[in-house]
Amino acid sequence: MAARATNADQDRRKPVTILVSIDGFRADYLDRGLTSPLSALARGGVTGPMRPSFPTKTYASHYAIVTGLHPDRHGIVGNRFEDPAHPGLMFTMAAHKDSFWWDQAEPIWVAAEKAGIPSAPLFWPGSDVKIQGTWASTWQHYDMDVSGRQRVDAAIDLLRRPAATRPRFLTLYFDEVDTQGHRYGPDSPELTAALMQVDGAMAHLRAELAALEQPANLVIVADHGMIATDPSRVIMIDQIADPADYHVVDEGPSAMIAPTPGREATLAAKLLAPHPHYRCMRKEDLPAHLRFGHNPRVAAFVCLAEPGWLLLGKVPAKGVDLGSHGYDNREPGMLALFIANGPAFAADKRIPTFDSVDIYPLLRDLIGLPPRPDIDGSDAPFNGVRRP
Repeated sequence: MAARATNADQDRRKPVTILVSIDGFRADYLDRGLTSPLSALARGGVTGPMRPSFPTKTYASHYAIVTGLHPDRHGIVGNRFEDPAHPGLMFTMAAHKDSFWWDQAEPIWVAAEKAGIPSAPLFWPGSDVKIQGTWASTWQHYDMDVSGRQRVDAAIDLLRRPAATRPRFLTLYFDEVDTQGHRYGPDSPELTAALMQVDGAMAHLRAELAALEQPANLVIVADHGMIATDPSRVIMIDQIADPADYHVVDEGPSAMIAPTPGREATLAAKLLAPHPHYRCMRKEDLPAHLRFGHNPRVAAFVCLAEPGWLLLGKVPAKGVDLGSHGYDNREPGMLALFIANGPAFAADKRIPTFDSVDIYPLLRDLIGLPPRPDIDGSDAPFNGVRRP
């Protein structure tokens, strides 16, 4: 148990804002009756389904949440992509730390630091990169072997700092729900265990904040949902077109395919023909609701699979996932968790489905930054559920 704060320190403790991502926590997981601490936070605050940006993949979705921009504008257009301005390089989840990948947008911690607000985005995608010339005051390299409880303890330790250096904005990130959803599917016992594990971490966070007598506005989100998949619903891209005509940039429920120079027409004839269970389009012809396809980093062709189907360049060595995400963001299975709880929020409120880019302006409100008009999101969905 954390040591109690002194009276003098308590007097200086104003509410902090903590943004929590539970990767892959589908909105309706909250209704399974397995997550008592999270459900208590929802009852004591505001909840509702959140629609992720497209593509509904981890890096693109997380950066939309903290920039208020859809991926086509913030530049992180998937978990794997190329940039024509940097030929020969590929952004991946393992190779992403050059600043130029991220500099098309300003995440909330950079805005906070520029305004003199100390921030500590712990493990959030992009937080371990210098963006637009600015680092967060505190950040950590991602390490999936750090337990949920240890991640909470790291944040609490930062809140024990003196008021002058104590972060006013923090993030936490939990990966286990997504990991088990991929490996075993969204209806598996392993997924159930992961839900209970992260629920325990949230209970620990609440207990430690209470022991420290630190008021906090918690904004708890997920980057996307999860839909069941299996090896019988896989389409191999090399069965659609000749591999000499293309290379696969990204794959899964949505795939980005780049033509070999001089072979675009041949590739287009194969990809754009009608196919069962998926549809391929030139990027400029994507449906308007996806808000995707204009950034130069988006490959020339984008293919979308039906829910439950996968488009793969090759079968992974570990086998085909039993759950996945990356589908059209209007699919119910892609809807993500949202809970807001703290002194800034009313209790027992449910709001209609809103877009993940709306979280960013809410965060600006909470940490005292002025509204930013040049973003895709709006804080309007939270009108009527905020306390004065």
